[in-house]
Amino acid sequence: MRLLKGKWQAMTIPLLLTLLTLSAVLALGTGAVEFGAGEVVRTLGAALSGKSRNAEMSSRETIITRIRLPRVILSAMAGASLAASGAVYQGIFRNPMADPYVMGASAGASLGATCAFMLPVHIKVLSMGSVPLFAFAGSLMAVLLVYNLAKVGDRTPVLNLILAGMIASSILSAMVSLLMFVMPSGVLHGLAFWLMGGFSGRGWEHVIMTLPYFVVGIAIVMFCSRELNALLLGEEPAMHLGIEVQKATKLLITAASMLTASAVASGGIIGFVGLVIPHLVRMLLGPDNRRLLPASILLGATSMMAADAVARLVIAPQELPVGIITALVGGPFFVYLLRQYKAKSWQL
Repeated sequence: MRLLKGKWQAMTIPLLLTLLTLSAVLALGTGAVEFGAGEVVRTLGAALSGKSRNAEMSSRETIITRIRLPRVILSAMAGASLAASGAVYQGIFRNPMADPYVMGASAGASLGATCAFMLPVHIKVLSMGSVPLFAFAGSLMAVLLVYNLAKVGDRTPVLNLILAGMIASSILSAMVSLLMFVMPSGVLHGLAFWLMGGFSGRGWEHVIMTLPYFVVGIAIVMFCSRELNALLLGEEPAMHLGIEVQKATKLLITAASMLTASAVASGGIIGFVGLVIPHLVRMLLGPDNRRLLPASILLGATSMMAADAVARLVIAPQELPVGIITALVGGPFFVYLLRQYKAKSWQL
């Protein structure tokens, strides 16, 4: 695949915004009750203006705005969060295999969230509920563990990173399984489905809980795109460019972990989005994070909305976990990346 040039590169963001909007409208019309794009647009317009003309409109408005709209927004935020965090991890570690799933961040966040499920009381710190709070802590600790295990001098070789991520993810997943084994049966089914990834039953309260951390995390990674570009050159060249390497690295890892934790807390374990989306965008637009990050965010949001819509349709009226859809698509792409980079990147 070749890089886009000139006007096509400049048109990428407008095209992705258009694709995101169309995908959102189609996702809002998809489900047990189907609505056309025109019906969705009219219903949203009526809801925004406060005009529900009849019982049919009121029923349609309830389905679209109270049931599907928060789910679509949440899936978009989760996809954008995972894509942005994947781009950040790949940039910081200068490694195309880094993503929230491979880096163990998803497993760490799931362990933290599972611990929060078992707490007899709910904890709040800075308005952060116990599930996202514990997910964030678990995600951050897992990434730091994997990074320190994989680092050799000032390098993080691909094979080391993959092995360290697999080791950490295996241990953390085993701990999740142990907690599930001793967990009361009343919450076990809900947790098991949550761990497979999905947005079934999510409402506006989940959007409100996730939104602050999504906004803060996205703002940090976008604001630090220059620093991330410098880190691509290595620590010493970045320092010569006036970048405070340690400070920038810690801030970016914290923001990426925050985004991963918010996605896991709201949608469970959804793998490969953070690996596939940034890499596809990089193949089209190049490594400049000033273009890569916003394009990855938009494409990640669009792809997750699409995956959620497919999950609702495949075995309707039942729903397939979204994590299964992303794994079926992302797994073969991961194999492709391994083959692509094996010859030049698998030296310890």
